[in-house]
Amino acid sequence: MAATVSTASAAATNKSPLSQPLDKPFCSPSQKLLSLSPKTHPKPYRTLITASSKNPLNDVVSFKKSADNTLDSYFDDDDKPREECGVVGIYGDSEASRLCYLALHALQHRGQEGAGIVAVNDDVLKSITGVGLVSDVFNESKLDQLPGDMAIGHVRYSTAGSSMLKNVQPFVASYKFGSVGVAHNGNLVNYKQLRSELEENGSIFNTSSDTEVVLHLIAISKARPFLLRIVEACEKIEGAYSMVFITEDKLVAVRDPHGFRPLVMGRRSNGAVVFASETCALDLIEATYEREVSPGEVVVVDKDGVQSICLMPHPERKSCIFEHIYFALPNSVVFGRSVYESRRAFGEILATEAPVECDVVIAVPDSGVVAALGYAAKAGVPFQQGLIRSHYVGRTFIEPSQKIRDFGVKLKLSPVRAVLEGKRVVVVDDSIVRGTTSSKIVRLLKEAGAKEVHMRIASPPIIASCYYGVDTPSSDELISNRMSVEEIKEFIGSDSLAFLPMDSLNKLLGNDSKSFCYACFSGNYPVEPTGKVKRIGDFMDDGLSGDMDSIDGGWLPGSSRVQKTILNEVRTS
Repeated sequence: MAATVSTASAAATNKSPLSQPLDKPFCSPSQKLLSLSPKTHPKPYRTLITASSKNPLNDVVSFKKSADNTLDSYFDDDDKPREECGVVGIYGDSEASRLCYLALHALQHRGQEGAGIVAVNDDVLKSITGVGLVSDVFNESKLDQLPGDMAIGHVRYSTAGSSMLKNVQPFVASYKFGSVGVAHNGNLVNYKQLRSELEENGSIFNTSSDTEVVLHLIAISKARPFLLRIVEACEKIEGAYSMVFITEDKLVAVRDPHGFRPLVMGRRSNGAVVFASETCALDLIEATYEREVSPGEVVVVDKDGVQSICLMPHPERKSCIFEHIYFALPNSVVFGRSVYESRRAFGEILATEAPVECDVVIAVPDSGVVAALGYAAKAGVPFQQGLIRSHYVGRTFIEPSQKIRDFGVKLKLSPVRAVLEGKRVVVVDDSIVRGTTSSKIVRLLKEAGAKEVHMRIASPPIIASCYYGVDTPSSDELISNRMSVEEIKEFIGSDSLAFLPMDSLNKLLGNDSKSFCYACFSGNYPVEPTGKVKRIGDFMDDGLSGDMDSIDGGWLPGSSRVQKTILNEVRTS
């Protein structure tokens, strides 16, 4: 598997205490970043101790991938929104890169097409990135090249393409005062505007990623110390960003003022501080969860300890509800809530508000399982495995010369005739996007002998594209934007169909309801995309590939307000 290795020497930067110890309140909605004059700064919170882990990590296995890199019908059938990426950062452990490797394994569900780690040793930032799964990119010898007690890592989802490797994060760049690495989860809605302005002023871009804009903004900033360069850059970018930065002596975590994408902080028993997109990554490397990085917060970790400042005043939090519906693992705590408990509650709501006479409840694995368990428990109907998912399907395979109907779905999901035959079946899934996969699943179940198939969807209908780090199709491709529930039922061939009611979702979330983003269900965007409206989901976030002409081809001129009006009309019709 191809991988790139890059090294950048880092110069010493201005070292200065930072504001606000960690055990004090931070980042209230009205708070403004104050002067960073050292005279006004309190004493650091605590000193970190660098220590070796008790159990060295060995025998990392690397698997080779087929030379055939073409996309195929398997992924055409994988009709789900895709989370763009996951990030991790570790400070204060002599096995930081190996712990990063494990944490990225835990976050692999957030991105499967590229991975990378940057580690710092003797004031040098060294990067290894590659295309493929974490186990494709890294092996023991590669991790041996990444010594040091600081590291950041990244897994990404993107489109395929010859230029994809150069877009794999983390990115490392040198500038006047040293070197910096960054890993980013999210999407900048003013990316094209900022890139155009930077290019007008002479900036040269290596990649087609919106994340590279952040590095250019840091490089041209005249603020001192380094922290203020990050703050100044973040004041110019708009949209979703949960980022971890690494320099020769600091690890910095930043979250956008709306808190669209998750970012949590934990600590290992040896004092090492860990940042990650989900708590499941903390669990795997035996780090104790401490808290979320708050919206609009910058957390800095260095030899003086852990300190927090408020990035900028921020409006009401707008965290992505789809983290609880689909993206995050059930064993994670995201935005302060258990993902498992949320999904189970979604299923219970469906059983209460859309009951149907049935003999068995099944799930579309794996993301529909917990909601199906909730539905079955509430309805008093047995839950069984009516669909078995193959976990051994790779990126490529050889299709039969004579096309088999629904080949991609059959390769991934196998019906259990003993569970289905002659039964009235409720099948629970997390969402319907284009509707193509749902129709094939319904047909698969009926061919296996199901007497009736009733679809229950553990989310409201998706009618709008996401601009905040989720790869969704354009609104024209979303079936719920074109059809009523009854029309969708006819299209997929089910005997009945029901979605999670929006009112019930709000009621479940209670006082937290207003702190979530529902743009994909309403078309009401907390941060309006500027100047361009996305046409297809392939051209998003750090998944951009190809030249600038191909990027331009993925966008349509127009007013997002006009699109929002149209979407609202569809929703109320």
